[in-house]
Order: sequence, then structure tokens, then C-alpha cells
Amino acid sequence: MKLKLCAPLFYESTGNLPCEFPENAEFLFCYGLNSAQSRSIEPERGLFLDNLLFSARKTADSGVNPAGTVQLPAGNYLFAQYRRSGPPAFNSEEWLDLAIEQQKDGLWERHKLESMVYIRYLYEDGGFATQLFRPVES
Repeated sequence: MKLKLCAPLFYESTGNLPCEFPENAEFLFCYGLNSAQSRSIEPERGLFLDNLLFSARKTADSGVNPAGTVQLPAGNYLFAQYRRSGPPAFNSEEWLDLAIEQQKDGLWERHKLESMVYIRYLYEDGGFATQLFRPVES
């Protein structure tokens, strides 16, 4: 689905992927995508991800970008979400197939997608949810 995020969400950089994901915590990860694979309707799964651009934990929303933070910028995105039952865990194997399907759908609908994906990992409604935000070029 398409989503317009009207205000940015701010996060404090953590440097690396965290080892634990406690309840009521929220994390944001941003991955660069291989430029050739990010434009392909049939991307190669093993080549899809390029590198982790940042890993961050939710900070208090203040409406401004505090020093030392990163953000999920306001803008237009392709959006996908799934919920996970069981203990918290995070790895690319869980969301990579969803990101590829999201790309296929977006390209099929003739969207111009940026070569990055934001993954928001949070605890809500009694379980863990993973949300994918793929920026759509204006």
C-alpha cells in the first residue's frame, strides 16, 4: 500500500544492530539496496541488500531533529507490515522476501523507487510488528 508520512519520526543512533528487543521499544534500520537489483522486477535475493546505513532506537518526539539523531523522513512510501508471534528476534531473513515483493508490486504499478528501505521494528497490540517503508521518488 502507499503511505504518506506527514511528519518525520526521530531515533537515536545505536551504531550496530541491537542484541535485544525489549517490549515497548521501537527501532529503525535503514539499508541501502544494490542499485541494479533495486530496479529489477525479478531481483536476486542474495544481491538485493547493499549495506546497513544506520540502526537506531526511538527517542521522544519533539517535533524537531535533536542533534545526534536519525529519522524516518516525512514523504511518500510503499508500506508493508507483518506481525510476529513468539519471542522477539530480528534478522533480514524475516523481512527480505516481503521487501522484494513490495518492490515487485511497486515497479508493476510504475512507481520510481529509491534504492533504500527503512525497517521499523516495534512492539504494539501485544506483539512485535515489522514495518517496511520504501521511499517513492516524487
